[in-house]
Amino acid sequence: MVGAISRRRFIRISGAVAGLALAAPVRGAASEAGLVVWRGTMLGAVATMKIHHRDRGEAERLISAACAEARRLERLFSLYLEDSDLVRLNRSGILVDPAPEFVELLGAALRYAELTGGMFDPTVQPLWELYANHFAKADADPSGPDQASVKAALACVGYDRLSVSRDRIVAPKGTAITLNGIAQGYITDKVVDLLRSQGIAHTLVDMGETRTIGARPDGASWDVGIADPELPERTQAVLQVVDLAVSTSGAYGFRFDPAGRFNHLFDPATGACGRLYRSVTTIAKTATAADALSTAFSLMDQMPIQALMSPAGIERVHLIDAAGSVADLVA
Repeated sequence: MVGAISRRRFIRISGAVAGLALAAPVRGAASEAGLVVWRGTMLGAVATMKIHHRDRGEAERLISAACAEARRLERLFSLYLEDSDLVRLNRSGILVDPAPEFVELLGAALRYAELTGGMFDPTVQPLWELYANHFAKADADPSGPDQASVKAALACVGYDRLSVSRDRIVAPKGTAITLNGIAQGYITDKVVDLLRSQGIAHTLVDMGETRTIGARPDGASWDVGIADPELPERTQAVLQVVDLAVSTSGAYGFRFDPAGRFNHLFDPATGACGRLYRSVTTIAKTATAADALSTAFSLMDQMPIQALMSPAGIERVHLIDAAGSVADLVA
């Protein structure tokens, strides 16, 4: 396989610190008085928090609290922690007395599945496993898994197969759930809620998806640079964001094969990989919505995307199609 386990990181935040290993808060530039920056990783993706606060000690306390909350939620939703609630559910097919946040997030995933006619589907994990196992072989057929195998995997896909209640979550045999298309946004929103409750009014939070609290302290917008999918070191567009969330999905974020024909964006109806766009960027009030819909819109034509923007709470969509043409849709 080509690429890392985590999904894409296409969004470049103006002034944000590049993510490394988990690190203690570091001082911001002298021109940004009262700024404390934390950098690290969360759910396998680069994570950044920029908190503006007069009291550095209080800012560091809030960052520690936010990271602890994010780690707690990661232990619920991660596919890569053997003792996570999600891994236990996929292993046994049932999760008794699930955490309220697990029920809330899976409920949101099912609502977006209904809204998009199944284009967002948290049960596509069998397709991921099929493609990952196929291309892990030294003699893998470059044309991908055979149609019989794809059909067998698709028989286990379908969000309507899940039973979700406050008491238990049940998935039939063969069904496996991934929350990678929505969990980062949800965690980002929870961190924002925590910081807001503590009086923070000017902050950028990126827990794999990006959301801002208010504007910068000087009243200016946060500038979000969208990388050119073909030349990621180059900015293709700059979006001005105030109190909004931004998420980008794209086929090149994870490639199973060296040729890049097969990626992590699966069509739940056919089992094929999305190739309509090089990248899809969504702007919304919440990172949960932006995250889920950037995934679903990657599989949809422009007209149905436009029709769903208002019902889905998406304010703007920035598209770069397979030919490199750019379109901006506004709700």
